Amino acid sequence: MPAQSLAQVPDDAEWTWQELGSCRSVDPTIFFHPQNERGAARRQRAQAAKTVCAGCPVRLKCADYAIRAREPYGVWGGLTEEEREVIYAAIDDATGDPRAYPRERGAGLRLASQAINAAV
Repeated sequence: MPAQSLAQVPDDAEWTWQELGSCRSVDPTIFFHPQNERGAARRQRAQAAKTVCAGCPVRLKCADYAIRAREPYGVWGGLTEEEREVIYAAIDDATGDPRAYPRERGAGLRLASQAINAAV
């Protein structure tokens, strides 16, 4: 279960980058797993989404937003739900407070650059 039930949109969120996302030209269902999807089917769907993300011109902005918003569902910026949960846990461990997570633009990238680079 995600650390928060809903994503928390950062105050400085801007959306123009979404217009340039590679995801806009593919079926959006590859970014979100159906209920009860497990095993190889889930890995294959996530890999298909990551392939789209790998060539996306706004992948880093997308990943930064997802981390800052603590986005609980889907593949964002090449990061799966599970990969983001690891990032969220590391941030929580580092701060000692699960409510203290990066909110300013670029903070998600700074805190999770290795995981973001390794994701695709």
